[in-house]
Amino acid sequence: MKVLLDNGHGENTPGKRSPDGRLREWSYTREIADMVIFGLRKKGVDAERIVKEDTDVPLSERCRRANDIYKETGKKAILVSIHCNAAGSGANWMNAKGWSVYVSNNASSNSKKMAECLGQVAECIPVPVRKPMPDQLYWQQNLAICRDTNCPAILSENFFQDNKEDVDYLLSREGKDAVARIHIEGIIKYLGL
Repeated sequence: MKVLLDNGHGENTPGKRSPDGRLREWSYTREIADMVIFGLRKKGVDAERIVKEDTDVPLSERCRRANDIYKETGKKAILVSIHCNAAGSGANWMNAKGWSVYVSNNASSNSKKMAECLGQVAECIPVPVRKPMPDQLYWQQNLAICRDTNCPAILSENFFQDNKEDVDYLLSREGKDAVARIHIEGIIKYLGL
């Protein structure tokens, strides 16, 4: 199984940063994606980023890349899109906080299972997990990166880039390690390794 990591957004995407400018989503998600790839490869799992560029790559192109690899691998690939959430425009600090995971409205049972696996790891670390209902670990939303890819796909929102406490945590070694661990251990759990 090949694990495809989509590190969301590019350096030229407007907003997508903390109000104080310390956290920039494009840079942060690439760092986390690289940590996840390193961790998965150490465990013998084939993993790669589908966005090598620093500039924004359109959603349609990211979906095309994932679908091409899914086809090339004989339908043996999964996609994880890594993001940081935001409650506002990025101009002011907001109150929303915590970690969450999403699948598309048309999600396969495998996508839902993968989201559950990451959510379970997040709860065990433990980090605060945002849930739509007490007994459901993932949200369903009409997200193009999950909807328009053929492989099982999820999108993680790793805390809020416009919540000061979340940003402090995200930028700490403890926070980066926890975010990477959620992805590595969640994917390993999903793959049954």
